[in-house]
Amino acid sequence: MGAHLPSTEFDGTELDDQLEAQAEAALGAPPAEMVQLLGPDGTLGTDPVFSEYAGRLDAERLRGFYADMAAIRRFDQEATALQRQGQLALWVPLTGQEAAQIGSGRASQPQDYIFPTYREHGVALTRNVDLAELLRQFRGVSNGGWNPKDTNFHLYTLVLAAQTPHAVGYAMGIQRDQRLAAAQGVDGSAEPKAAVMVYFGDGASSEGDVHESMVFASSYNAPVVFFCQNNHWAISVPTAVQTRIPLSNRAKGYGFPGIRVDGNDVVAVHAVTEWALEHARQGNGPVLIEAFTYRVGAHTTADDPTKYRESSEEALWREKDPLDRLEKYLRAEGMADDAFFARVAAEGDELAAYIRKSTYESDAPDIRTAFANTYVEAHPLVAEELAWFEEYSAGFAGEDEGEGAGR
Repeated sequence: MGAHLPSTEFDGTELDDQLEAQAEAALGAPPAEMVQLLGPDGTLGTDPVFSEYAGRLDAERLRGFYADMAAIRRFDQEATALQRQGQLALWVPLTGQEAAQIGSGRASQPQDYIFPTYREHGVALTRNVDLAELLRQFRGVSNGGWNPKDTNFHLYTLVLAAQTPHAVGYAMGIQRDQRLAAAQGVDGSAEPKAAVMVYFGDGASSEGDVHESMVFASSYNAPVVFFCQNNHWAISVPTAVQTRIPLSNRAKGYGFPGIRVDGNDVVAVHAVTEWALEHARQGNGPVLIEAFTYRVGAHTTADDPTKYRESSEEALWREKDPLDRLEKYLRAEGMADDAFFARVAAEGDELAAYIRKSTYESDAPDIRTAFANTYVEAHPLVAEELAWFEEYSAGFAGEDEGEGAGR
């Protein structure tokens, strides 16, 4: 069983404990403690609810989790280097949050629709998004980079928490499509049911969009899983300033289950997310998952975390590294050997080389495409603006040649 949540000023009264237990029983929610299955020492524990889900994972899938986490960390390192070398305008690192992303992403099914924020590179990997396409937005050569219809993985949302109402709306759309099909006598039993999962951070949890989204999701029993990656720092603001209670407890105020899971434990994250998505698909309404993890590096490459947090804190969390703990478990159980880990490292280097080559080759489209894509049909105002742009650009013609002649 996982360790209990840290105590707060709201804990300790018998009446509160009774009301909490009654609410959880009525909602069918799992226990209120933080779920942990795979500890930092690589030892696999048990949980009365989620061990059943963990038991579905065989050695091949666990090796796959490790390979995914290693690949996305190597990708993150390469993207950071590309930004430092001027090839990307900005980069948003994820190191430390690999288990939260790979575990949850691999728990989703192809028919589920995912709404990310801007750090879900690991989830993108699990949804078969070409990671080279993911960098196009950060290079400034695309407004998105990939087609969400191909993977059911939405474009990144840079406006904090704006994706949460979109996700709830999409989930309500799924509901209405199912009701319409039933009203028309269409047998949908052969079609796999879908759910929506939306990601946001602990900082975004303070945004009104998140509150409003949870109100709507609860009111309409929408099939949506809210996945909060609590990485402890909303840029320079610690989680302690965002909330006085565990973020997962907020779900009770909206009337649906909230679960806090060790976000550095890929086994537990996968189990909890699988449970939550099943809960949503079966028509039981939304779930809030709080993945308790840590952003080891900077918020973005424009940030310097040494200005607002202690290096000792970072060192403490490095001891809980999600890759290290899974490697310990795989080795101890005889599920992986040196050859496997060497192969994973080599594949990571191959991925990095592909990413670098693709980035260098990704050129910005002609700016005229922006005019062509504004409206479906030709528009006189846009045509007038394009004509002005062409005239303006023509004024620079021959300037380079003239400068060369003067040298």
